[in-house]
Amino acid sequence: MITLSVIKADVGGYVGHSSSHPKVLERAKECMEKALRDKLLVDFHVTRCGDDLQLIMTHQRGEEDEAIHKLAWDTFLECTKVARELKLHGAGQDLLAEAFSGNVKGMGPGVAEMEIEERGAETIIIFMADKTSAGAWNMPLYKMFADPFNTIGLVIAENMHGGFRFEIHDVKEHRKITLNAPEEIYDMLLFMGAPSRYAVKAVYHRGSDEIAAVSSTQRLALIAGRYVGKDDPVCIVRSQGEFPAVGEVLEPFTNPFLVEGWMRGSHHGPLMPVALRESNPTRFDGPPRVIAAGFQLSGGKLVGPRDMFDDPSFDKARQIANEIADYMRRHGPFEPHRLPLEAMEYTTMPQVVRKLEGRFVALE
Repeated sequence: MITLSVIKADVGGYVGHSSSHPKVLERAKECMEKALRDKLLVDFHVTRCGDDLQLIMTHQRGEEDEAIHKLAWDTFLECTKVARELKLHGAGQDLLAEAFSGNVKGMGPGVAEMEIEERGAETIIIFMADKTSAGAWNMPLYKMFADPFNTIGLVIAENMHGGFRFEIHDVKEHRKITLNAPEEIYDMLLFMGAPSRYAVKAVYHRGSDEIAAVSSTQRLALIAGRYVGKDDPVCIVRSQGEFPAVGEVLEPFTNPFLVEGWMRGSHHGPLMPVALRESNPTRFDGPPRVIAAGFQLSGGKLVGPRDMFDDPSFDKARQIANEIADYMRRHGPFEPHRLPLEAMEYTTMPQVVRKLEGRFVALE
């Protein structure tokens, strides 16, 4: 069995919240290389999406392993030191605890992990987003695994025709529900259509019970009780065979759908699929970006990555995203560009409201 762990954190932005400094990535690679020499890892890949440091690791220790999570935490601490030396923006902002406590969940970093038995050809696509929140994967995961207009395999492939099972988390009440597609699609959409509260954690093949996808559902503001930046989630998707083909997995991102996040985590904006080199959100700290790293797994070794959105067939999606960004920005501080008030509870806005509370008087 091989475990694939993707753990990310914002340890400091260069410049502002736009990108990651090469020296931060270099320090992360040094930490990963030591873990590889110590045989803690089978393989690793260090990358970034915007200002988020991404640690992609394979190992044989299972999910939520203390040693793997401590490796990630210690790596983020080392990289934060570099960020502070360089006076990068928001150094260590996703590290919400003073000391490691056995698992990075609830400590700030985002985590997506799956333990699998490698297939004859194990195709993996890892999506990483910047300037958005945990529920950003709801629509694409629905389209990949439940929408026959996106995934023709659901109709014509016998090994997918039985559908998939969705595990959906209520991130505010800390509870979950599992629903089956296709017969419970309407019930699924009741929750998945509210990504500010409900996030798809995992998807399973109903025939084999094999895990098909897993995402990070950590909400930084809910953990910290205050605004500390965007969640910037990650998502691992298995492809080919009894799972959607690579083209079916990528197809949802041809529509730059609206997500929450963008500037100060307080706005709706289009999720723009970009090549890694273009994941440097600068316009109003955005618009939100998503990158896709494709790998083949071979004995736990990461063969890749292929930069899956480095493809002119996504140029139209990027063009539409820019047009949507223009339209949304013209709303300025008005909804629906700015998030609704209930979603602003954990931003910096309540501090301003409290100052003005005494100015309200009762209506006659």
